[in-house]
Amino acid sequence: MTQDPQHQVLKVLQHAPTSAALQRARNNAMNLRRDAPEVDIHIVVNAEAVAAALDQAHAEADAFTWACPNTLARLNKESRAPLRVLDRAAILELVRLQQDGWIYIRS
Repeated sequence: MTQDPQHQVLKVLQHAPTSAALQRARNNAMNLRRDAPEVDIHIVVNAEAVAAALDQAHAEADAFTWACPNTLARLNKESRAPLRVLDRAAILELVRLQQDGWIYIRS
């Protein structure tokens, strides 16, 4: 039996590798949450966006923002709550999430 596409929860994966991309991802996530609160959102940050996410908190978006462990290690920084750290490199996680049906958006 196949699922009715209209009843599937949308899974949106926003990729932000720069501080400007992080700002766009946060704005888009807030707009999406407002219009479709049931949507599952992940913002995956790597490269310079990791430092931006650590330095500039966002009260709502940080709860579904995931940082690349490789970038954290390169920066010699630790994450802060409620930001989360991916289990593996951002590139691998981006590929696996898309394979699992997440809709990829480069912010």
